[in-house]
Amino acid sequence: MVTPPGRPSRPRPPEQPPLHDLSLRAAHTAPRLVCLAFPPIERLVITMRTDILRKTALTAAGLAFTGGALAAPATAFAAPAEKPAVSITTDRKHGERELGVRYEAQPNFYYCGPAAARNALSVQGKNIDVHAMAKEMGTTEAGTNSINDITPVLNKQTGKDVYHSVEIRDRAADDKQTDKLRTDVIKAVDEGRAVVANIAGTATDTDGNSHSFEGGHYISVVGYRDGGNTVTIADSANPDTASYRMNIDNLADWIATRGYTA
Repeated sequence: MVTPPGRPSRPRPPEQPPLHDLSLRAAHTAPRLVCLAFPPIERLVITMRTDILRKTALTAAGLAFTGGALAAPATAFAAPAEKPAVSITTDRKHGERELGVRYEAQPNFYYCGPAAARNALSVQGKNIDVHAMAKEMGTTEAGTNSINDITPVLNKQTGKDVYHSVEIRDRAADDKQTDKLRTDVIKAVDEGRAVVANIAGTATDTDGNSHSFEGGHYISVVGYRDGGNTVTIADSANPDTASYRMNIDNLADWIATRGYTA
């Protein structure tokens, strides 16, 4: 495959057994934690049982953010801050478009899936109750199982078969998968829709800041520039880092082993 101008071919890591079904990820991770951000420099290794998590209730005063990332799990945040929607801006000449998001932070550490879907739907002027979506997605304190649980809820609000799940099963995205992600983001945003992605691990944004979610997380992709080589992300984990931009290659690798819906 011809590599797009300006993006060198990336070396592939050693092949690992693929996760053939995103819904089976829980069998490969015990225990599974989602939406937990870790400091980008000094990682924390946290092992918790769900029954312990149920007993954990931190008040807003007890929340601590370290290096822009949530340093410990919490079952209660301060009331989510809603930001006013930003009008859609389009610059076809330079290949740019961003959608206005009525941003809300997730209300607890495991609602990243419903919150990402809620923020994604807000670009269409929809204001769906995040708790109702969590119930439809089967979200628990272990999180939302896979992107395949997000897609039907989005389609319920936008129309039959508007969104489709796409898996990136390898440990790193290849050029073909990255090109498809770029195409899907551009198409969705041009149609006035946001993309929801299930990510895991650590990725670096265009400002050089690291975003780490070793247990998994969901984000919304709400814009692109440079012909889709850079995307804009709405992240419900922390209102202080609600929006940032990322290279499409980094985003594709962040999604690897999981998937997105567009």
